[in-house]
Amino acid sequence: MVRTRFAPSPTGYLHVGGLRTALYNYIFARKHHGSFVLRIEDTDQERKVEGAIENLIETLKWTGIIPDEGPGFGGDYGPYIQSERLELYRRHAEILLEKELAYYCFCSQERLERLRQEQIAKKQPPRYDNHCRNLPADEVKRKLQSREKFVIRMKTPLQGSVEVRDLIRGKVSFSADVLDDQILIKSDGFPTYHLANVVDDHFMKISHVIRGEEWLPSTPKHVLLYEYFNWKSPEFAHLPLLLNPDRSKLSKRHGDVAVESYRQKGYLAEALINFLALLGWNPGTDREIFTLGELIELFSVEKVSKAGAVFNLGKLNWMNSVYIRSMDINRLVELAKPFVPQHFYADENKFKEVLSIIRDGLTTLSEIEEKAALFYAKQIDYSTREAINILRKESARKVLSTLLENLSGLKKLDGRVFIEVMRKTGMETSCKGTELWMPVRVALTGQIHGPEIVKIVEVLGREEVLLRLEEAIKYADE
Repeated sequence: MVRTRFAPSPTGYLHVGGLRTALYNYIFARKHHGSFVLRIEDTDQERKVEGAIENLIETLKWTGIIPDEGPGFGGDYGPYIQSERLELYRRHAEILLEKELAYYCFCSQERLERLRQEQIAKKQPPRYDNHCRNLPADEVKRKLQSREKFVIRMKTPLQGSVEVRDLIRGKVSFSADVLDDQILIKSDGFPTYHLANVVDDHFMKISHVIRGEEWLPSTPKHVLLYEYFNWKSPEFAHLPLLLNPDRSKLSKRHGDVAVESYRQKGYLAEALINFLALLGWNPGTDREIFTLGELIELFSVEKVSKAGAVFNLGKLNWMNSVYIRSMDINRLVELAKPFVPQHFYADENKFKEVLSIIRDGLTTLSEIEEKAALFYAKQIDYSTREAINILRKESARKVLSTLLENLSGLKKLDGRVFIEVMRKTGMETSCKGTELWMPVRVALTGQIHGPEIVKIVEVLGREEVLLRLEEAIKYADE
């Protein structure tokens, strides 16, 4: 049975790269009718952030990537938080010690730092020099009895190579001389990622490990650990990096990388998921809009690219606007509410009309307040240079005064009636086109661009239209 896992560290908000990893694991499991597991890898206690686990779970729920097993989701292979599984890791480190496939290392931080600086000076890749690898048993015993600080390291081969089979990259071979005697248990008793993830993947029956390519250099050590324990190794697939437009690795220095930030800015979960799915994979067509169900149906890990994928914010913006335009208006109303003042949706029917008018110009939900403001403004700002230049033309005064007079005698005002009145106003003032319509737009909105004037009038209603025309005329006369 296919079982995949997403195993983030609770060191802050979920990174968009992490969300893509979770997504690929989720859709691969769903496609093969398997299970998707959430596991929290919190063995680095110094970097753990309070509330990060809760935020991570909430973010996954928001995106619709719901684990089958994990903290808060149940499952038969828990606990799913590594700090609650420490005894299991210690026991398996001891198994490796007994097999003489691991050893105690008593090197101080000062010695390790000196070693690193010497290797850098000689332009050698920094790595442990195996100083404690062959300490006599009685010396190890004496050091342990005197309670010297130690770590436990795995023994890697001193010659030959280790081969990794990757579903995306094929066979990748690593020479033994690039492999370090990796720490398995730190001096605080906590395991490193390398031991913990192998032990957990085995006992949680993970069949496929789909993760970022930054873990590829560590994979030969993981393959060795599976061999040392006589366990069957899962299949591996290492995803390409997410890149900035300049092809550097996606990082905070170049913009937002936290999923939470995109959520707060008003990006839709389905748009973000659709966008991330296509960063490094596509079904072989030019189509770009997919539901989660369609992604599950079409996804193939073998079609994931080896090359890094550029995080194109313009593409995400376009995709988000497509989803906003095509969304059911009632759902858009609900999603929009957190992004606007409460009085905007006090009259929900009016708010729905406003959203129907402005939605085609929206990129994100956070733009709604600004674009909808003209429908709720108590006073229009006519002080911009463009507004002043238009309103203080003689022809504009004539158009607005005539329109106000023609509308004042009406008992009701809708779009059809407004067009008729505008036609009449044009004839009476000998104005047409921009000369006729632009002063009206500025009078009603204070802006030279925006939604169709007829639609604005229908939402504002007769009284508000008359009020704004009067205010614009007053301003033009000052």
